[in-house]
Amino acid sequence: MEEKKKNQIRRFSDVFKREKVKEIEEKTITVLQLSRIYEVSQTAIYKWIRKYSKYQEKRERVVIEKESESFRTYQLQRKLAEMERLLGQKEMEISYLEKVIESGNELLGDDLKKKYEPKS
Repeated sequence: MEEKKKNQIRRFSDVFKREKVKEIEEKTITVLQLSRIYEVSQTAIYKWIRKYSKYQEKRERVVIEKESESFRTYQLQRKLAEMERLLGQKEMEISYLEKVIESGNELLGDDLKKKYEPKS
């Protein structure tokens, strides 16, 4: 007998579902109590509520597409290339300034870097 109960498919009428949703809305019964009394999953009852609730308003579904992963990867690669380019420019500037200081040291016979370095 127990095995027959597990395999049994039960269907509830729309009128029944509306009535039970109304009871939930009026707080005469909870979803958990309803689930236990009629041996229906709470998920099914929440679906009834979404479908039959008087508070449920008709909503439009808006689909927002995410950027594709390949496009996002492309954008990140471009940004990385730009950063590498800027880093290369800064390295060239530093190298140039070091050469200028080195040439100034040779011309003046003094250590300009030490002489004009800011004190901490």
